[in-house]
Amino acid sequence: MSHRIQPHINGINRRSMLRSSLAGSLLLPGITECLAVDDAGPLAAKETHFPAKAKNVIFLFMTGGVSHIDTFDPKPALHRDHGKEIKADHPEIKDRPGYERIYLKRPQWEFSPHGECGTEVSTLFPHVASCVDDLAVIRSMHTSHSNHYNATLGMHTGSFAFSRPSIGSWVTYGMGTVNQNLPGFVVIAPQQTYAGTQVYSNDFLPAVNQGTLVVPGADPVANVKPRIPPKKQRQELLALQELNKLHLDTREHKGTLSARMKSFEIAYGMQQAVPDAFDFSKETKATLASYAIQSDSTMGFGWQCLAARRLIERGVRFVELIDTGSSGNWDAHGDMMTHVALSKNVDQPIAALIKDLKQRGMLEDTLVVWTTEFGRTPFNNTADAKGREHHPWAFTSWLAGAGVKSGITYGETDEHGLRAEVDKVHVHDFHATVLHLLGFDHEKLTYRHAGRDYRLTDVEGSVVKGILS
Repeated sequence: MSHRIQPHINGINRRSMLRSSLAGSLLLPGITECLAVDDAGPLAAKETHFPAKAKNVIFLFMTGGVSHIDTFDPKPALHRDHGKEIKADHPEIKDRPGYERIYLKRPQWEFSPHGECGTEVSTLFPHVASCVDDLAVIRSMHTSHSNHYNATLGMHTGSFAFSRPSIGSWVTYGMGTVNQNLPGFVVIAPQQTYAGTQVYSNDFLPAVNQGTLVVPGADPVANVKPRIPPKKQRQELLALQELNKLHLDTREHKGTLSARMKSFEIAYGMQQAVPDAFDFSKETKATLASYAIQSDSTMGFGWQCLAARRLIERGVRFVELIDTGSSGNWDAHGDMMTHVALSKNVDQPIAALIKDLKQRGMLEDTLVVWTTEFGRTPFNNTADAKGREHHPWAFTSWLAGAGVKSGITYGETDEHGLRAEVDKVHVHDFHATVLHLLGFDHEKLTYRHAGRDYRLTDVEGSVVKGILS
């Protein structure tokens, strides 16, 4: 017969036990093999609506707004018509101070075809250009907002105005995960981007579906090392789990507490799994060099990319890498030349990630997504302006890997890159396609909240079948 610890023993209750068990740590571990709540609980691997092509996602987010016309969407007409005045007939332009008259501005980098497919890429991305035979480049993306916060929120949650669960949270809610010692959803970023923690928030989904933030550095997950001897920690945690179970049994609505108890178990497993995942000492010098990682460095986008591969190898379902490094972000109002340092920072690591995944056979079931929140204007208020402004009407994203046609471009903007015109892809369509590759009907992956069924694509979205293999 099992023995239950009573709610109060010698003045000890759940709260004081919690403080003791934390022992100064931000993580509250549980012991997976002994303290499991319904085995894997809410993070158990689940069957999808139909067989999935992709089992994992690496989501590369270039924060700030990458210029499509300077990177992946060549526009010869912009060279031809540089300095030509065009009509500011859209409210977002004509109502902006200083934009009563606007002039076309040519790209500042040359494009050339690459690979067997001949996809044109600018000189800003020479390494990614060597991977175009593995990419499906979408040149007809568009979004619903021109502000960073709203567009970033939309790209991550499908909502441009309200807090909603992140795409990574939806994926782990729908698929679960296969490694109970690591979070199913991890975000690696040197600092927060626009919309802050909301880009990896679970919002109304269960707590275990929230993203775990990893900050590159010597201690990427703070306080993961136990501060008390393992035997003592085990005793305290077993006692705490008994108290949690007793509390759980007296409550009608058990979902939130069950999810929290499961997150404690994951935290315990992380004490062993996290140091291993971020220990690059067993990687070859050639691998580190390919990612542009200096010896013993724990910083830079190369570190983020290699960490993503190692996490995916260990069963993490969704890893997002946010480019918020020392080079700033892609918001080039003042000078487009900032794109030089920014692209140099990410170009080689991204290419190394794709080639590494492919060489290991992991690209077959890993979906790599590269995107930004919007593009940049093909015009400015003077033709010789150094920068470009926010541009929601057209931008470029690309996908590679599981279930994606390789070596193609999809969709077109007009001759000046002003608007998406052919095979337009809205953010909702983009999300629907990612979910489809993961085995979900985006209209059926829903969660009941506040009296209605919510989904990532809200009430819109169509799968972009033209990029599916």
